[in-house]
Amino acid sequence: MSATPQAPAKASFKFPFWAQIVAGLALGVLFGWIARSYDVSWLGTTLEKTGDLFIQLLKLAIAPLVFFAILVSITNLRKVNNAARLASRTLLWFMITSLIAVGIGIALGLLTDPGSGTGLTAADGKDPKRTGSWIDFLTGIVPTDIVTPFTELKVLQIVFLAVVAGIAALQLGAKAKPVLDLAESALELLQKALWWVIRLAPIGTVGLIGTAIATYGWDLIGKYATFTADIYIGCALVMFGVYPLLLATVAKVSPLQFFKGAWPAIQLAFVSRSSVGTMPVTQKVTERLGVPKEYASFAVPFGATTKMDGCAAIYPALAAIFIAQIFDVQLGIKEYLLIVFVSVIGSAATAGLTGATVMLTLTLSTLGLPLAGVGLLLAIDPILDMMRTATNVAGQAVVPVIVAAREGILDKEAYASASGSPLDEPVPAPESVAIAA
Repeated sequence: MSATPQAPAKASFKFPFWAQIVAGLALGVLFGWIARSYDVSWLGTTLEKTGDLFIQLLKLAIAPLVFFAILVSITNLRKVNNAARLASRTLLWFMITSLIAVGIGIALGLLTDPGSGTGLTAADGKDPKRTGSWIDFLTGIVPTDIVTPFTELKVLQIVFLAVVAGIAALQLGAKAKPVLDLAESALELLQKALWWVIRLAPIGTVGLIGTAIATYGWDLIGKYATFTADIYIGCALVMFGVYPLLLATVAKVSPLQFFKGAWPAIQLAFVSRSSVGTMPVTQKVTERLGVPKEYASFAVPFGATTKMDGCAAIYPALAAIFIAQIFDVQLGIKEYLLIVFVSVIGSAATAGLTGATVMLTLTLSTLGLPLAGVGLLLAIDPILDMMRTATNVAGQAVVPVIVAAREGILDKEAYASASGSPLDEPVPAPESVAIAA
């Protein structure tokens, strides 16, 4: 057999993925404004269907992706020295950064009084369809059967099943190798399919942003101006203040270089509003930043389902203060400590999916605040969720970098050279082989 020579690649203009996303954002705002201002119903419907289809494609892979990613990540830890130490350090830094984030959320709420002057009253609220309580949270971890978590997308239960399966596989050793080989192959297949969906993000951006503008316009934001500003400012303080400070002082690496490497994942998270949907890109950029693949494949999937500084720390803290002010309920030191506790311990309830309703209702029920307050925030939620999810994903990449640097396993050369988007990398063409006659 002789290999057929490859024709030299032709130079072509490459439109970077980040620029495609920015173009999608601009077109979404434009089309949404046209649909709302001129009452173009067909355009509004088209935008809604386009955005919904993109989210549906992301969700299609979430259940099996979470299961196989967690299963493989646990078994991959056997390839890493001091695996137990790495896992414990990762969880510790998850909690530390969540604690800082919730503190920032509470401070902003106390300084700005986001619920005052909105014109909203208790009568404007309504009970949410999905709620969370500590009993639901604790009992909901263990599924009643194997099928339901996957069909109803109960991510926390899927994580439980994957953890059990991973630990069992470690105990079985060589006997579990066929199952692990299958799991690794299935994970690669799912990530490849999801990679194709992620490449559609610019089109999905047009639909998602356009729908938000066409449906809510700018009038709605006016009522929630202080609250919206608080969410964005709080997330920005964590993402561009706390994380760089930790990178510079604890990990002793360049914060600017981190954002050069991690920005593709943060940008995609802003658009998709799904930590799990962004997970393949988050893991890729984390590895490009010098974190060993075996450790990144553990830290990132766990982070995508449990590490939520935006959705589970900043947002519920500010939302609780906002709702308390609308319903004229006074919060004291005990209530603020409860907010901290729920945010640090209960963040797994968000489970990396679009929206943070369950986490918010868990917080409100713990504080004894009316769950009808959630209804006040549902309309504005998509606009808030973009920044929250971007913050989540930034944290999911920051912690592995910090832990890897502290443990001396971070590849400093790879970190220093990380830039660009993995989505812009050319896909290697398969070698064509000619059979000699």
